[in-house]
Amino acid sequence: MIYLCRYSPHLIDFCNYRITTQHPDNITKAMNCTNYDACPECDLLLNNSSPRLGEKAYCPRCGLLLSHPKKQSVERTFALSIAGFILFFPSLLLPMVGITVLGSANTGILLSGVIALFKESMWPVAIVVFLASILFPLVHLSLSLLISGHLYFNRPNRFLVHWMHWMQHLDEWVMLEVYMLGIIVACVKLMAIAPLQFGWGLYAFIALLIITTQLTAGLDKKLFWHHIALLQKGHNHGR
Repeated sequence: MIYLCRYSPHLIDFCNYRITTQHPDNITKAMNCTNYDACPECDLLLNNSSPRLGEKAYCPRCGLLLSHPKKQSVERTFALSIAGFILFFPSLLLPMVGITVLGSANTGILLSGVIALFKESMWPVAIVVFLASILFPLVHLSLSLLISGHLYFNRPNRFLVHWMHWMQHLDEWVMLEVYMLGIIVACVKLMAIAPLQFGWGLYAFIALLIITTQLTAGLDKKLFWHHIALLQKGHNHGR
């Protein structure tokens, strides 16, 4: 566990300067010759640090986890992205749950909930469910596959920075676990009416949920940004 040293706004001593807050021009000049990181939670300026594998860096003010290097993050992300991309389409198209009532058999797929909401004229809810449970997870998997693939094969691309930004924005909108909770609630209620048959689509969806969870937990964003910067720098020098 590492607590990073913080920058004091009242006294700075580096780069052969000893400067107080009475000289703002000198503070700006001095800070330009040193790299600082800002805590995303409380904006505290911190000395740039690179923890080793297994260590964690926390903000000394708010306790936010700032950095946690993960072993083989690029390779793991690339492999998990491929597996998730392969599992996405079976979970989307194969039957998930089947029920037989009075001799009539019905099966449901992942799109069934969205289609039912559209038929009930609940357009806003249907659009939100479609985006959060189908479109955004697919785009997130595609971006993680593209980014990790380029980093794994050391292939620079001028869109890498944009892809990384988009993937980070989508992190909060990928809600497969919420959809899974809805499936569990529906299955519990339906089991009181008739026996259920679970299809391969449900098993693929559960595997996809596990993979996306591992993908999010194992992605080292700081390492990814570092590799992207190196690739972009090497590409610019090669021109």
